[in-house]
Amino acid sequence: MKIDLSFIGSALVQLLSAIPTTLAITAVSVLCGLVIGSAVALIRINKVPFLNAAAVGYVTLIRGTPMLTHLLLVYFGLPLVIDAVCVHFDWSFRSVSIPMIGFALIAFSITAGAYLSEVVRSGMLAVDKGQIEAAYSVGMTTSQAIRRIVFPQAFAIMLPNLSNSTISMLHGSTLVFTVSVVDINAKSQIIASSNWKFFESYIAAALIYWGLTLFIERLTAIAEKRIQIYNRGGVT
Repeated sequence: MKIDLSFIGSALVQLLSAIPTTLAITAVSVLCGLVIGSAVALIRINKVPFLNAAAVGYVTLIRGTPMLTHLLLVYFGLPLVIDAVCVHFDWSFRSVSIPMIGFALIAFSITAGAYLSEVVRSGMLAVDKGQIEAAYSVGMTTSQAIRRIVFPQAFAIMLPNLSNSTISMLHGSTLVFTVSVVDINAKSQIIASSNWKFFESYIAAALIYWGLTLFIERLTAIAEKRIQIYNRGGVT
């Protein structure tokens, strides 16, 4: 078998148009997942009555089932719920108005929220409790102590795991082709369908994913370096 190197180069150029979609899915999923995960982590750390059991069940269920299953459940189940509610209240809106990528973003955010909740929880628990008590002693409320004292330190601790989770979501975004969203993976299949050079097309896709992964790792390294400077008091 002879590999067509020129086609790999051509495929790389064509795949560039799909990068924004992949990055958007990854970024939105991680950011929304971080918000969800932070809320779930705080509920579990403080053992909020009633909500704690729901939070534990959510994390256990999502982490115990495949990411593709979440996507398909949202894709097929959410429209039924939306349409039923709209019919009940006599609204004109219907689920067909929602773009396909919207279902992917919802599903992946739910998935990321469960995994990131453990990242956030472990980071917050690693912060010395004495610092919270010191924050209380100077008149801070619990929310102020968490926002100003605990979370910044927890973020520094959980940054490597957050980077790993972002990379995992980047790679997991390849599943969106199942709901007709054209990301890098789906685009590579479309490109190869014209001449059956799937091997070369997937090599091009792999190179782009590799490059994006290296980019995320580089950003993480820069962030870690900045955090270390602040921790040493090098920046005022």
